[in-house]
Amino acid sequence: MRKILIVDDQVEVRDLVEVTLRGDEVQILQAASGEEALSVVRSEKPELVLMDVMMPGRLDGLEATRAIKSDPETCGCTVILLTAKGQEADRRRGLEAGAEAYFTKPFSPLALIECIESHLD
Repeated sequence: MRKILIVDDQVEVRDLVEVTLRGDEVQILQAASGEEALSVVRSEKPELVLMDVMMPGRLDGLEATRAIKSDPETCGCTVILLTAKGQEADRRRGLEAGAEAYFTKPFSPLALIECIESHLD
């Protein structure tokens, strides 16, 4: 069973993404902050993380992505940023932080599924 972690400070967004991805072969995990995301990634070892960029707390999504990618225990985890920040400079910063893909909100559920599948196969 594949594990996917959804990280967003808005529970409605996490729940929408979970409904979009729910299936027999997928276990969905959720986190509401960058700090919580790091804890879940370290303990649960998901294959993929969907990470919001703008979150309250000590770690935003870019900092959490950098932490995941710089840790030998978690660096193999695929990170896809899912954010409302859609400028080219934002996208570049996200990819420089280590994310494999950058997806903007609002999003097409089908396009998100295709993006995830392309990174899990």
